[in-house]
Amino acid sequence: MEQTEIRLEQTEIKYKRILLKLSGEALSAGENGILDFSFIERIAQVVKKCRDAGVQVAIIVGAGNIWRGRQGKNMDSTRADHMGMLATTINALAIQDVFEQAGLDTRVMTAINMAEFAEPYIRNKAISHLSKGRVVIFGCGLGLPFFSTDTAAVLRAAEIKADIVLLAKNVDGIYSADPRKNPEATRFESLDYKEIIRRGLTAIDSTATTFCMDNHIPILVFGLDDPDNIYRAVKGEALGTIVKSEQA
Repeated sequence: MEQTEIRLEQTEIKYKRILLKLSGEALSAGENGILDFSFIERIAQVVKKCRDAGVQVAIIVGAGNIWRGRQGKNMDSTRADHMGMLATTINALAIQDVFEQAGLDTRVMTAINMAEFAEPYIRNKAISHLSKGRVVIFGCGLGLPFFSTDTAAVLRAAEIKADIVLLAKNVDGIYSADPRKNPEATRFESLDYKEIIRRGLTAIDSTATTFCMDNHIPILVFGLDDPDNIYRAVKGEALGTIVKSEQA
């Protein structure tokens, strides 16, 4: 009976392997601290629900709750980005701890060697972890300055052959303008990569957008205010903004 229930749940899943990008701001505790652990616990429960339904989950996390390169106005840009990479690792380790307490087998893999903290990123090893039902969390972005974690997310998605990139943000999709500044801004249900570039929309890094266009990787931008949106996304429910080529 139990096996039948699991099989039925799997039939409603649209995406079998996902790359989930969690923004640092979405994980922030605001003035009360850099991380909202109770919120991460809610995310862990939803990720576990996805895993139990047969979804392979890889995660990249940003660092906006701790550090952004542009904060160091007089700093060398490369050094400021190095600090951001370290901040993503702090977030990755925190997420790993919460996930493991929720019963998820989790691995952190970093683009910069931190052998005492995490495994080095090796593509085949990451795919092996995913195939065994482990959640893989990528830290340090690409390990290179001047590249955002959005760009890291889409490149890792291509490498592990993810079905989709899920960009979970603190805004529920891509708008014609910043909805926090312009009440007249409208949300797009779907967009073509070229349209994002033509309109100069900044919800997704332009490098990431171009890479996805060239490699035919769909992106779903949605709000993380309700962590259950992650599960709705893997089921293919209509939410946020889907970005793909016109032919797809």
